Amino acid sequence: MHMPPLDPDILSRRAEIVAALRVIVPGEGVIDDLDGMRPYECDALSAYRQMPLVVVLPDTVAQVSAILRYCQDHKVKVVPRGAGTSLSGGSMPVGDAILLGMGKFNRVLEIDYPNRCARVQPGVTNLGVSKAVESEGFYYAPDPSSQIACSIGGNVAENSGGVHCLKYGLTTNNLLGIEMVLMNGEVVRLGGKHLDAGGYDLMGLMTGSEGLLGVVTEVTVRLLRKPTTARAVLLGFPTEAGAADCVAAVIASGIIPGGMEMMDKDAVKCAENYVGAGYPLDAEGLLIVELDGPPVEVDHLVARVEEIAKGRGATTCRVSRDEQERVLFWAGRKAAFPAVGQITPDYMCLDGSVPRGRLVEVLAEMRQMSKTHRLRVVNVFHAGDGNLHPLILFDANDPDELKRAEEFGADILRLCVRVGGVLTGEHGVGIEKRDLMGEQFTEIDLDQQMRVKCAFDPDHLLNPGKVFPKLRRCAELGRLVVHQNKIPFPDIPRF
Repeated sequence: MHMPPLDPDILSRRAEIVAALRVIVPGEGVIDDLDGMRPYECDALSAYRQMPLVVVLPDTVAQVSAILRYCQDHKVKVVPRGAGTSLSGGSMPVGDAILLGMGKFNRVLEIDYPNRCARVQPGVTNLGVSKAVESEGFYYAPDPSSQIACSIGGNVAENSGGVHCLKYGLTTNNLLGIEMVLMNGEVVRLGGKHLDAGGYDLMGLMTGSEGLLGVVTEVTVRLLRKPTTARAVLLGFPTEAGAADCVAAVIASGIIPGGMEMMDKDAVKCAENYVGAGYPLDAEGLLIVELDGPPVEVDHLVARVEEIAKGRGATTCRVSRDEQERVLFWAGRKAAFPAVGQITPDYMCLDGSVPRGRLVEVLAEMRQMSKTHRLRVVNVFHAGDGNLHPLILFDANDPDELKRAEEFGADILRLCVRVGGVLTGEHGVGIEKRDLMGEQFTEIDLDQQMRVKCAFDPDHLLNPGKVFPKLRRCAELGRLVVHQNKIPFPDIPRF
């Protein structure tokens, strides 16, 4: 995984940069010693590590604004970082860039039940939002497996999903407003408590922008009432193909479950050893299907799902008897990633998405790839929306295994695109998929995306080395055009 060469001019000015940051963020807000910076050398894609130039931890919007304005004026690169749970290397440091940690922005600012929303700082954890409102019967719908640790600001940057995103949507579907700081230090508010806003959907543009356009300093999220009833159905199949076929059949029948997850036999065994959720250890493929709503509707849908599953060869059909058992069924799934750590020194977690109807084909081809690359793969994924999370098992201390894991992962992602899917469902591109962007996008597509980057960050200072396989100077790209019809657009205003 190559990164751009370090700028010797920036490295020579390190002492000057550190001194300037200490003026902006006094006290213990600047970390420049190697031991202090060591915890920031990587994110959850821990196979790749790089020490930052310096770490700065602001605690006010004014400080964030001043830091970015200084960096713009002095052409210093900046890597924004939330909780560091990114699995695509999205918050991996760069050796000649400031690492801007947003962990001190960790307060719930306002809970507005009449408008069913909450204003929170970006360092609040995903689960922390639901905890803050659960006493009144509300919750925040997107629920990544890392929700106990991942931050809302990071969720916005990656457009995170989770096990319930099939019915309730990704971050973008549950976001009402954001406050952000642009590279020139200007503070901008997009959206708000209202349902929708006029003009261009700049908030939609920011959601999933991976820290390349601005730094989020406040988020307004949509709150939902907890469903009256929620029941989880545990379905075990003698083949992976049977489980995958059941996924497509349930959706085709018109049922949209609250969540629909699939795990293969290895993942089931690991999760069961880790949590003791009562999973059937003889199943080659396991589905967890959650139905929610009024009790009568849930009873009807549970019966229909059981009927569909048995028609596809299910040998296990268990319905959660109470809330405690429902939570236990999900606990095994949510702990699947750390549970796999029991059987391997390291693993690489991928994030491609495919059409549901191609799941059987994709799983079969991944098994063949596993033999080709001589590495095991464990499958855990959001089956309902086709978002795959294959875990490639390897030993990072063996350079050959790391190389084969990278090649295996690239082949899986190429397969996703080939069958009509995409490179990422929720983890983002970061550095992990950066060099594969050409598999999904043409050079024209990438140039159009980079023109947007140039409008917000003309000097390419924000989160350098991520997403784009090749950077082009903004002056080279010229005006934004709709290529198909050759219609010139006015220059995009720079904020």
